[in-house]
Amino acid sequence: MSKMRVAVGGAMEDDASRRFVDAWRRAERGETFHERHLAFENWDALARVLTGKRMELLHYVRRHNVSSVRALAKALERDYSNVHADVQALAAAGLLDATDGSIKADYDTIETRIAI
Repeated sequence: MSKMRVAVGGAMEDDASRRFVDAWRRAERGETFHERHLAFENWDALARVLTGKRMELLHYVRRHNVSSVRALAKALERDYSNVHADVQALAAAGLLDATDGSIKADYDTIETRIAI
């Protein structure tokens, strides 16, 4: 199972440094790995990107081959312009890959750590 790891608030720089050193050591041992990490400054920043409708969109995209925004809007029975805006926001945040004419979410779970 592949994960998208999301950190919210806290010492994001320390976490990024720790991940870098860990990845370096694994690479030195010859291990291959693919990890995805995102960081949001605070809860409000995450909540602006990861709305209920966008979670529904991610869920659909993860389970289906999606060839275009128009096809996605039709499948979700939503307005094209709203789906287009959602795809752009999720892609800009790194939660979707919307290149080469297809839309993909290449992870199974979003693991979130929220500093309080």
